[in-house]
Amino acid sequence: MTRSERIADQLDRHWHKNLRPRLHGLADEEYFWEPVPGCWSIRPRGTSVTSMPAGSGAWTMDFAAPDPVPAPVTTIAWRLAHIIVSCLGYRVGWHFGGQDVDSQTFAYAATADEALKQLDEMYGTWNAGVRELSDADLENPPTVGPERFPMEGIVLHVNRELIHHGAEISLLRDLYRWQRRCPSGAAPALTAS
Repeated sequence: MTRSERIADQLDRHWHKNLRPRLHGLADEEYFWEPVPGCWSIRPRGTSVTSMPAGSGAWTMDFAAPDPVPAPVTTIAWRLAHIIVSCLGYRVGWHFGGQDVDSQTFAYAATADEALKQLDEMYGTWNAGVRELSDADLENPPTVGPERFPMEGIVLHVNRELIHHGAEISLLRDLYRWQRRCPSGAAPALTAS
């Protein structure tokens, strides 16, 4: 294995074993589920809960600059859009010849199925591009895009971003399932295994 293949494999193993299987069966109701009031999400144009939503299509992403403190809770739809655009999309365009992706001009997904197709496409392009990097590519900053760190650091950063945002999505899926199983306010019974 080359160095770039080892780095790509770190994320690819997590993608195939943990993250992507956890997204199977994602339905629209769960995709848009707001576990608390004031969540940020993907919404039909004109219905954003923020003053500066991002997106060019019929659906936009709740957004504000600077980031509010504390950060808002986000839906699975928002988290997937963040991974697709900010974690992968920008960098696929800058480093691997993909189309330019910008949060203001991106057409955000109106359904869970559409978002998963966007995610799969962006991840596939990212992973293939990383696997083609030479040792020299990894050791130097990229020639395109605003990031001025060695490419290896950028790839490892993206790996961390996908792993931690994927874990957040997985937790939201767990909470969604449990809130349907437990009466309001009742804790699930714990059993020893």
